[in-house]
Amino acid sequence: MADRITVIGWDGTPLTEAAGAALAAATLVAGAPYQLGALPVPTAAERIALGNIQQAARTIAEHRGAAVVVAEGDPGFFGVVRALRRPEYGLELEVLPAVSSVAAAFARAGMPWEDAQVVSAHGGRLRRAANICRAHPKVAVLTAPGAGPGELALMLRGVHRTFVVCEALGTPEEDVTVLTSDRIADHTWRDPNVVLVIGGNSGAAPAGSADEAAGWLAGRPVGFPGADRGWALPGDAYAGAGRTGDEPGASEALPAHVRALVLARLGARPGDLVWSVGAGSGALAVEAARFGAAVVAVEASRSACARLAVNARRYGVEVEIVHGRGPEVLGGLPEPDAAVVESGGPAVVRAVLARRPERFVAVPRTLAEAEEIRRAITEAGYRADGALLQATPLRGADGGGLELGAGEPGALLLWGEQIV
Repeated sequence: MADRITVIGWDGTPLTEAAGAALAAATLVAGAPYQLGALPVPTAAERIALGNIQQAARTIAEHRGAAVVVAEGDPGFFGVVRALRRPEYGLELEVLPAVSSVAAAFARAGMPWEDAQVVSAHGGRLRRAANICRAHPKVAVLTAPGAGPGELALMLRGVHRTFVVCEALGTPEEDVTVLTSDRIADHTWRDPNVVLVIGGNSGAAPAGSADEAAGWLAGRPVGFPGADRGWALPGDAYAGAGRTGDEPGASEALPAHVRALVLARLGARPGDLVWSVGAGSGALAVEAARFGAAVVAVEASRSACARLAVNARRYGVEVEIVHGRGPEVLGGLPEPDAAVVESGGPAVVRAVLARRPERFVAVPRTLAEAEEIRRAITEAGYRADGALLQATPLRGADGGGLELGAGEPGALLLWGEQIV
């Protein structure tokens, strides 16, 4: 094992005295080629280009002498420290950080960033990073070769955002470019770069929030904290949620207890994209977005779409609203991780399942429709299950004697998960 391992974060500024001393004493130095070329690496020191971190860590573990690893900015923030600290290497580290590339990028843009989401597109996570950009108004994306600004903009096609692309931060070639997302793909961008993705309607704190005046929680989940805690809120918490629609084909709102089970089966989380087809006034779509997921809501009624937009703004979340009917409008939508068909029947269910969401929920209107949907779920290669939900409200809970109210109509639910 190396006698001493120092991880130096470098942001292009002169090294600190401690970092310079560690580098001067090193017998092995690992870093990106441009870093090894720009820093005063001792002539006799072994040099390792940081490509495969696991291979470099094994080499460092076997080295006898003083080893230095050079990383960008703060190596403890989406950096090499996590990989080097894996127990199989047995490495003890001294970390000397610099300003992180994300902090530098927001500084160049003149923006605060305690309310930003920070995601990495490394390791095949570009689609999940794009979904975070759909769901949040301020996101920093740590890019990778093949997952850069152009690829990210293509994943967000149809979603208007402003991109702040920061190339080669801290070097003489540093460049900061501000463009709308539709123009990003027309440029060739240099690595390394950091992208700030700004925009959307969810930047304002929800109405009644105790924290409208000042933030206090870094990277707070979208839509939290707000005036209304929890989820599966009563129907009157949403504009028009108690209506059955005033246009042909408009969707009937789901009761709160039904929404609770649907949300549990969808398992929406940050990085996911959820489809809500036949979304009505959007109570379910908004609640999925409050979990941090990106949401696309499809609804045939124009007036319901307008109420859905009101509900999204009220709770400070981003919901992409598509006016139209499935399956006709589904072909142009981005790939879903989870989907719910609130109305539309077996034809829409089959069209949604053809896009292979991991988790799926449908709301049949009759037992005959439920049977046809169950067959569609199993034929698509999903494990199917379902329930009939019947709720009876309690009366007199405000101080009078308790008694059972009139039973509400039962609701059928079917759900499916991909069979691995």
